[in-house]
Amino acid sequence: MNANEIKKLVLTQREYFYTGATLPVGTRLKALLKLKACILKHEDEIHAALKRDLGKSSFESYMCETGMTLSELSYMIKHIFSFTKEKSVRTPLAQFHAKSYKKPSPYGVVLIMSPWNYPFMLTMEPLVDAIAAGNTAIVKPSAYSPCTSEIIKKIIEECFEKEYVSAVTGGRAENTCLLNEHFDYIFFTGSQSVGKEVMRKASAHLTPITLELGGKSPCIVDKSANIKLAAKRIVFGKFLNCGQTCVAPDYIYCDRAIKDKLVSAINQQIKKQFGKNPLDNKNYGKIINEKHFDRILNLIDRSKVVWGGGCDRGTLMIEPTVMDRVTFSDPVMQEEIFGPVIPILIYDSLDEVITNVNALPHPLALYIFTSSRETAKRITSRCGFGGGCINDTIIHLATSEMGFGGFGESGMGAYHGKTGFDTFSHYKSIVDKKTWLDLPMRYQPYRKLYDKLIHIFLK
Repeated sequence: MNANEIKKLVLTQREYFYTGATLPVGTRLKALLKLKACILKHEDEIHAALKRDLGKSSFESYMCETGMTLSELSYMIKHIFSFTKEKSVRTPLAQFHAKSYKKPSPYGVVLIMSPWNYPFMLTMEPLVDAIAAGNTAIVKPSAYSPCTSEIIKKIIEECFEKEYVSAVTGGRAENTCLLNEHFDYIFFTGSQSVGKEVMRKASAHLTPITLELGGKSPCIVDKSANIKLAAKRIVFGKFLNCGQTCVAPDYIYCDRAIKDKLVSAINQQIKKQFGKNPLDNKNYGKIINEKHFDRILNLIDRSKVVWGGGCDRGTLMIEPTVMDRVTFSDPVMQEEIFGPVIPILIYDSLDEVITNVNALPHPLALYIFTSSRETAKRITSRCGFGGGCINDTIIHLATSEMGFGGFGESGMGAYHGKTGFDTFSHYKSIVDKKTWLDLPMRYQPYRKLYDKLIHIFLK
């Protein structure tokens, strides 16, 4: 699409929104049911597209993409009538006799910009929340995952008229054109650098935004942790989608006393989960493109690799790689890795952990493996992060019962379930004042009323 076509599309959606067509709850429910049926119908095509773009197996595609989207749809379909109800609140005595309530209302025309690492789920989940809240939407999937973008476009065109929901494909030019338009809300998932540009563009129209970014999410392992189980769950979370996950453990920060034991357990788990030759594992996946392939390889210090490090440029695959004896000054600790490389750092006290974690930009996730409730409480209370797990990784985002989002440098705002509905809704505060009684105290002349009150109290 060119700039004029995008401008026309935004105007068309705004005109449609102002007709009130998206406001009835029945209309929203019908749209969600239709979208769910269409995803189920095209599930094999979605998985095939994810296989071509990222090398994902059908099981992983269902677990992390279509399954989570269908779960969010089911949750929203079940709860939409309760979410859209007006909520009565207490009215102050001074406003007698009146009713006060909060009315959830859609923003209007929203823009959803999604990334390439989970291209289907990170497009469709916020779309589900936006539709449930009564908005129209334009979605812009990533150009780096073209096969998935095409199936997203196909599903949206099959389900919706373009004035209700539309997909715009393309690259940087289309992104720029979209951000130059006036939207009522922008939802962006991606890198911090692009997130800053989105925020800058949104400020021109004072458009509210949600930013789902990333960061260096720490995985803290203390000496009381179940090492074998910790290694198993860390390897799963880190190397899922070849490490191309915004909430993947970016680095391990472990107690010096258990470091060697943990490294050994992680190496064993890599072999167990991916085989002795992960590059031959058809379910392992690949790096999205050559640019990121080279970037990740440049972060690997061969002198510190204790497992993996192998790669295949022809297939864009990099082995699960473990680096030991890493410090905060190493290149691998200067940026979010977003690949299958896990550096291991050591600490001597929890105070050291808290100080060093808080010295870095706030991460999207934090993980702590420990058998001590006090340690878990101390870390989760004292460190700043978006969300996380105690004695596991990744799974905190796989529920519609809790909001998922960043904090500080890792983003702002959240979604999933009721939180997602609230994100795409403006709550109007309304007082419905009755007409059969009108108390005189608020009207001028105030002096006359004041003298009357003084006379009453002094009598």
